[in-house]
Amino acid sequence: MDAAASSAGQSAARVADLLRGFLAVQQRRAEAYSKLRSGFSEYMANGGECAYQQLCGNVTAEFNDCSTQILEMVSLLSKPSFCRGDLANLLKDVQACERDKLQLTARIQVLKKAGRPSERLVNHEHCRSSSTSQHVCANLKEITEASGTEDAEADAEYDAALKEAIQGIQEAVTSINEHMEEVRYEIDALEADTVDSRLSEVEEAFPDALLIE
Repeated sequence: MDAAASSAGQSAARVADLLRGFLAVQQRRAEAYSKLRSGFSEYMANGGECAYQQLCGNVTAEFNDCSTQILEMVSLLSKPSFCRGDLANLLKDVQACERDKLQLTARIQVLKKAGRPSERLVNHEHCRSSSTSQHVCANLKEITEASGTEDAEADAEYDAALKEAIQGIQEAVTSINEHMEEVRYEIDALEADTVDSRLSEVEEAFPDALLIE
């Protein structure tokens, strides 16, 4: 077996290791999203702004670390020693989808925290009151057809924004899953190449070992 073939087998093994590392990073991202969803549900149900903000900070740090690792993999795959620009582009596409997914997730949480305009709690901070019996509510307004239309339009805009964000996440997740499936197929192919390379090395080192009499 010549040196070039041996080097190709070693390169395939290193690329496969990088891709397995990529899948591990994606698993970390999935776990971070799970914590974020759970924490947000807890916040919406029971409050706790400080705990929720701390969770957001921790999750953001985790996502940043994941992105740094993926970008390092992209850089390695682009080097002449690997020359796998196709895989580098694949990982970059995943990064772009993950960025969109995170931004849309934040958008959804902001919308849900605010709530539909017609269902938001009234804030009496700007009301005048010298006593409970003399409360002058600044939120009172005459109910007219125009105001009803404004409320309906505000609700419609809210619903449309929420629907758009949810649909965007679904599209991002679909793309990410498709790319990850491509990575798994590539790992299988690289592992097969590595096995073939090692088998050839054995055959060359022991030419009579595999002969069947």
